[in-house]
Amino acid sequence: MNHVYLVGFMGSGKSTVGLFVAEKLGMPFIDLDARIETAAGMSVVEMFEARGEEAFRAAESAALESLAFESPSVVACGGGIILHDANRRALQKTGVVVYLRVGAEEAIARIGDTSGRPLLARGDAVTMASTLLGAREALYRAVADVTVDTSGVAAHDVAARVVECVSALLAERGA
Repeated sequence: MNHVYLVGFMGSGKSTVGLFVAEKLGMPFIDLDARIETAAGMSVVEMFEARGEEAFRAAESAALESLAFESPSVVACGGGIILHDANRRALQKTGVVVYLRVGAEEAIARIGDTSGRPLLARGDAVTMASTLLGAREALYRAVADVTVDTSGVAAHDVAARVVECVSALLAERGA
């Protein structure tokens, strides 16, 4: 079995759902943003401030590439992982990609304090989230093997749905 990648907008539940999915599938869990923070010795926010978004995206790509050498895991990816073609190809080549879909308003409600979200700091959080999500939606859908709507659904229930969909897809592929 390859990796199970969880992609989606910030606040879609990738990290929370990922822990539950990993437990249910008996696989390790990797939070890609946490791995980037450890490697960089600073938080994502600090990276954005000190080095800029481009440097963060490069670190994100490198972290994704490094997964090729690890045992299959459930991986919570950063919301912008899908912005680079090479990342989308790597995701599709090395695992099952699950898009956790959430609306902008619900994402902001789940996040709460958006001060730690550099891409939302440029204006009204819901407006910024709507704009970003609108720009990314087609990319999330294009890369995904499976889409699971998380709106109004508890994380445990989303995880159960993800496991069901991934298991069915793998059975279909003969994996």
